[in-house]
Amino acid sequence: METHQRSARFWALLLALWMMPACLLPSGASGSPAVGCRNHTPLRQVLWGDLHIHTGISMDAYIFETRLGPEDAYRFAKGEEMKLPPLDASGVGTTPLQIPRPLDFAAVTDHAHSFGGVRLCTDPESPAYANEICTRYRRPFRAEDLASGVKDIVERVDSLRSDALCGPEGSLCRDAARSVWQDTQRAAARFNAGPPDCDFTTFVAYEHTDTPRMTKIHRNVIFRNASVPDLPINSIEAPSAAALWQRLENECLNAEGDCDVLAIPHNPNLSNGQMFSVEYPEGSSLAEQARLAALRARMEPVVEMMQMKGESECRAGMWKVFGSDEDCDFEKIRDLDGAPDCRDGKGWGALANQGCISRLDFARYALVEGLREGERIGVNPYAFGMIGSTDIHTGASGATAEWAESVSVGSSQPSIGNNPGGLAAVWAEENSRESIFQALRRREVYATSGSRMAVRFFGGWEYPEDLCSRDDLTRAAYAGGVPMGGDLPPQSGGSKSPVFVVSALRDAGTSEHPGTALQRVQIVKGWTGPDGATHQQVVDVAGNAANGARVDLKTCEPRGPGADSLCGVWRDPDFDPQQRAVYYARVLENPSCRYVGWLCRQPESHAACADPNVPKVIQERAWTSPIWYTPPTESGPSQTARVSRMTPQP
Repeated sequence: METHQRSARFWALLLALWMMPACLLPSGASGSPAVGCRNHTPLRQVLWGDLHIHTGISMDAYIFETRLGPEDAYRFAKGEEMKLPPLDASGVGTTPLQIPRPLDFAAVTDHAHSFGGVRLCTDPESPAYANEICTRYRRPFRAEDLASGVKDIVERVDSLRSDALCGPEGSLCRDAARSVWQDTQRAAARFNAGPPDCDFTTFVAYEHTDTPRMTKIHRNVIFRNASVPDLPINSIEAPSAAALWQRLENECLNAEGDCDVLAIPHNPNLSNGQMFSVEYPEGSSLAEQARLAALRARMEPVVEMMQMKGESECRAGMWKVFGSDEDCDFEKIRDLDGAPDCRDGKGWGALANQGCISRLDFARYALVEGLREGERIGVNPYAFGMIGSTDIHTGASGATAEWAESVSVGSSQPSIGNNPGGLAAVWAEENSRESIFQALRRREVYATSGSRMAVRFFGGWEYPEDLCSRDDLTRAAYAGGVPMGGDLPPQSGGSKSPVFVVSALRDAGTSEHPGTALQRVQIVKGWTGPDGATHQQVVDVAGNAANGARVDLKTCEPRGPGADSLCGVWRDPDFDPQQRAVYYARVLENPSCRYVGWLCRQPESHAACADPNVPKVIQERAWTSPIWYTPPTESGPSQTARVSRMTPQP
């Protein structure tokens, strides 16, 4: 353990040096003075956050005994201990939990479509508190099986918008919703640090919860600042993605004031092919389709592709997907239900383990579909970056460490795909709303499955082969190309193919729980083929998949070799200058204990320990936002040139 502690301290120091402000860098590097925040880094620093948090304001979280509110969630994210369910006789949580490393930023995203009903039914001072609907809503939740549990939740949630509760024309629920929304804004304002300390950032946010026929088509709506609409635009008033985008455009982007907003789709893995299906109004012209595609690209610059309900990167064996990837079998929530392939169709009911699975349930194949649309109409609607978050329904934001989840899971049943969730990593000049929001806009962000490894990804045409060994890697990479989230610039010099550089530092962890060593770094390439085919290629550019690393399940101690840092430079040998392509990096740690493995260190501790279908080991990973290539005779993959060129100005 002492060796692990020294390693953790060493790599924490190295990470700090790697992200040191330009004004403090060696070799005479210079930078602009700090503006606003005391810790201002012109070459950008990595910040860790969770943009998907539910509290007792959310109708389902309350049913599951969550009593923490938005202020509690922000306190937890800042490192305070909170008490989670199960509740005692007085309605207070009994499971203490605290994250060992606070987050840098967070957003509470409660379900907006039942704001009013939940407030009316849970506030003892509410005039509707004693209503029979509210009494039924507050009763303890007990489900004998998935079907009965889903039915009970749906009935309770639907009742929260009924005339019997909300009154004539819904006025009671609307007034209560406005009160909840104001409380949400106050909590975000209270805990947003701002200059000069800038040690914690919050965003006013909510979840747009569109669940037609038990299919998950949800989005988190994140506002850049305190200028927000009077009420959130919920999924009852705007029951489709296009309706949400257009109302946000009208009521925020085009409204008076300084309102700015983006929407983050999540759980496409549970959308039955609906999240990224390409649909336009019947009879619409190419110009109208291009306008709608551009609106989507502007409104949704990132996708949450890792969270507690599984990973949405890729899946093996999908129809019309060519090229293998042995690492696609990761935290799949629908692995064992025998769901059919949607092929070119769609389905319904994924939340109840029903319906088909589509290749468009996964971010990688949606990125390739975006290339196809970009070629057809000139605008790529799926030019998105990738982040992770938790979707935690206990208010315990950022509790992604597997060992921490083993503490909080209590007596609940571990599952195949459910896990503690992921984190959002952003490369930003400072920890402020403006800087983080702009990082999301330009997609200089990445997802992890919960680990905090620091990853850089750049693309250009003339990067030298020895770039990884240079002290000025970051500065040279910005100067010679674009970071993750950008479009490759026009070809320069004599290069006939693009070259990419990936650099990763392991998660240092804590002295008690050191981070896991890195195993390998990969670059994933996607492109289109004839007849709607999707092609993928995965290339190892650093590290070794066969390094023999493992984990001792009796102690959860790592065994075998691994790397504290990895870096690779790769030039695409099969590059076709006439073919659109998308590239992103994936970084894998050595195997470590999944939260079930931590539970099962004593075999008698949980029934899941004897179930061979419940995995005990996990390989935590990170996925960067992509870099796109578009042939020079075409326009860019989306309206991205405006943001992708926003590189640091040292």
